[in-house]
Amino acid sequence: MIRLHHVPFSRSFRILWLMNEMGLEFEVTEYSITDGSLRKPDYLAKSPAGRVPALEIDGITLFESGAITEYLCETRPDHGLGRTPGHPERAAFLEWLHYAETMAHLIANLNLQWVFLRDPAMRSPTLLKMEARRLALTLAPLEATLARQDYLLASGFSGADTMLGYNLLAVPHFVRLDPYPAIRAYIDRIARRPGHVAARARDGVQQFYKRDFYEVTDG
Repeated sequence: MIRLHHVPFSRSFRILWLMNEMGLEFEVTEYSITDGSLRKPDYLAKSPAGRVPALEIDGITLFESGAITEYLCETRPDHGLGRTPGHPERAAFLEWLHYAETMAHLIANLNLQWVFLRDPAMRSPTLLKMEARRLALTLAPLEATLARQDYLLASGFSGADTMLGYNLLAVPHFVRLDPYPAIRAYIDRIARRPGHVAARARDGVQQFYKRDFYEVTDG
């Protein structure tokens, strides 16, 4: 039995999506960020930082989406979504896998300011502008890569795409994508994948963002 511990529209979507791409059968236990369920001792025993995802699989429990992605790709190589040691794309696979967390860290900072601070007066316009600018800068190498190929790796779709592609559900709330035609085409491309469609249907409606775009003002 495989069980994913999941919050809708969170980083655990990466694993929900990856397992749907693999066609794995699994159960989902859903949590909320705001109800304290992630801080209960039984969940902290699975994920010490009280975050999702946590994945029960093969008699063990894993946390951290990057580690889970590598584990799934390497223990289920028949699906072709990883790049094993010695593969010519191994380095690029690992780079994009971890670059996804560079982007996700900036998104998390913006989420904290825009979504989770209860008092809008606590927001810092300076910090919001800086973090949105830094997030935009991470898009330049992505745009350049996707202008010459359909996915992050030249050989095709991989677990790196489920890691980084998830970020692009959130990025348009903070950075306008008009200057990035290749990224926009990539978003459309991954959204049409059957694995992504199935994962989004199982994920449910996102409840993080109340606006289509979060505009920074000084007032």
